[in-house]
Amino acid sequence: MSTPAHDWKARPEGGGLFALWLIRTIARRLGRRVARPLLWPITGYFLLKRGPERRASRAYLSRVLGRRAGVLDGARHVHTFAATILDRVFLLGGDLGRFDITINGVEDVHTLLDRGNGVLLFGSHLGSFDVLRVLATRRPDYLIRVVLDKGQNPAMMKLLDALNPTSIAANVIDAAQDGPSVVMAMKQSLDEGALVAMLVDRARPDEPALPAPFLGGVARFPTTPWLIAAALKVPVVLGFGLYRGGNRYDLCFEAFAPEALEVPRGTRAQALALLIRRYASRLETMTRDAPYNWFNFYDFWADDQTPQDAALDDAAVQRRTALRRMGDGGSERAGERR
Repeated sequence: MSTPAHDWKARPEGGGLFALWLIRTIARRLGRRVARPLLWPITGYFLLKRGPERRASRAYLSRVLGRRAGVLDGARHVHTFAATILDRVFLLGGDLGRFDITINGVEDVHTLLDRGNGVLLFGSHLGSFDVLRVLATRRPDYLIRVVLDKGQNPAMMKLLDALNPTSIAANVIDAAQDGPSVVMAMKQSLDEGALVAMLVDRARPDEPALPAPFLGGVARFPTTPWLIAAALKVPVVLGFGLYRGGNRYDLCFEAFAPEALEVPRGTRAQALALLIRRYASRLETMTRDAPYNWFNFYDFWADDQTPQDAALDDAAVQRRTALRRMGDGGSERAGERR
């Protein structure tokens, strides 16, 4: 049975454990300068062997570049992705000094975290999420937790665990758990004043989502992250770690909802639609600024014609009820804290 173009979870993991381990070993023993030339044969292999991802890449690039994307555009796209994967070896290994990282908007993050009530940081598959680790070096007092599905990319998780087992064990909230468990873990971290980061641009085929204009088409974005934020009553910050080539990254933060996010029950659909449209607009702006940083290698617009409005169906209502129960008392958290 063929894999639907939009079902990103069903796509096989790129590379495999041996290839990732080989890159890690070369990078750690011989250095980044020696490892980087290896990215070109890896890029060529990916372009030859991964037809669906290659086609999705060129279709996306044609949208964002405003012209028909060619083979070289696709190669640059995949090479940029491979470069950020290589840099994970050094970022997770704590070797941040080799990178030239420009940080914008971090004052907003400091202000919100200094309140002591926790902050949700919403990221995307645009650029490198790992470069956010630079925050921990600038402010060692920060608690940073990341929500991710450990089972989605098992080879990569094994590699990351080998690089920094303490970080993976202590700082990752496994999104593969049932929904209430994930939300409870997030709430506990936020109660401790942590920055809890999660990726919010991809919707699973069976996940509640709403459409929004994006890069000349209509794409669907998940509603669950916004319902979680509203249930837990915490501020939301957007974060983008854009790779600029060489050893250069731009780390950009925006205070999307500096006060507790509100999604009124009576106007839930309208409020969610507005939030997702605002988010999609900001994501589009950043994507146009760094077009080769887009790492969603599947047909992001495949569900354009899907008539379901999942935010309003029974599953979404049940999920929101569970999230609201998890978040009960969240607005009183500041008074309950030490």
